[in-house]
Amino acid sequence: MALEIAFQMDPIEGVDIDADSTFRLAEEAQARGHWLFVYTPDQLAFEEGVVAARGREVTVRRERGNHASFGDETRRPLSDFDVVWLRQDPPFDMGYITTTHLLDRAETLVVNDPFWVRNYPEKLLVLDFPDLIPPTTIARDLGTLREFRDRHGDIILKPLYGNGGAGVFKLSSTDGNLASLHEMFSGLSREPLIVQKFLPDVTQGDKRVILVDGAPVGAINRVPQKGETRSNMHVGGRAESSTLTDRDREICAAIGPLLKEKGQVFVGIDVIGGWLTEINLTSPTGIQELERFDNVNIAAKIWDAVEARLG
Repeated sequence: MALEIAFQMDPIEGVDIDADSTFRLAEEAQARGHWLFVYTPDQLAFEEGVVAARGREVTVRRERGNHASFGDETRRPLSDFDVVWLRQDPPFDMGYITTTHLLDRAETLVVNDPFWVRNYPEKLLVLDFPDLIPPTTIARDLGTLREFRDRHGDIILKPLYGNGGAGVFKLSSTDGNLASLHEMFSGLSREPLIVQKFLPDVTQGDKRVILVDGAPVGAINRVPQKGETRSNMHVGGRAESSTLTDRDREICAAIGPLLKEKGQVFVGIDVIGGWLTEINLTSPTGIQELERFDNVNIAAKIWDAVEARLG
């Protein structure tokens, strides 16, 4: 059955068609005969009891510089659609959170379920699995952060709601910049920071495991550039082929049932040296890299799971 699909995303005109996971999801949906509609988060509105968006019909194609063509802009109630995808990139700020509140009222299937995207930020959900994560503290108090470093030596300090590797710092046990960084972050926001014990295995890569409806479907390894701690591809990390280890499967078995129950169809988790560091629900990436390495249609697996929920 042909479905009507809406994507709430950043402007599709600007995506990298060889890397963007949302583009790949749209491409697979179109191949299945589904009708596509795109709108940006600022075009979402609650209008006198109706959640609606101004957007455009879109046709996608794998052609650089000409990868999307559009119909006329129209206003559509989201209840018109069979599926709405929540796919804009972070930051996970009040603007993002507000869209999840509106999507809660959309009266259609929203993927990933916005209620739990809102309540399970990626650096907080991991706290529910203390046996799987490295030593971790969330605090705004400088004294608490100092005590953590005194206990664990080298640390990673980062903003609690950051993304894409922005604002991530490795600090050695003797680094004198902790107080200065705390002062800088405190001046930018009222949010606490997250600090974790540094895992030296990150030099060998930060593994991205993709789960579909709570089950692992594959993994890629993201290797940082020489002299860099961060492995995010946004900051120059290199994707490599990888496989699922027994430890990866143990982690997925522990978190997978919760993800499936809470409507988190497409999830990416980060694993360093066998330790779970993040559970990404907001706008996970990695589909295209995994498909190229494993020659498996991951987008099809995701759509199979979505269509099963509709059925």
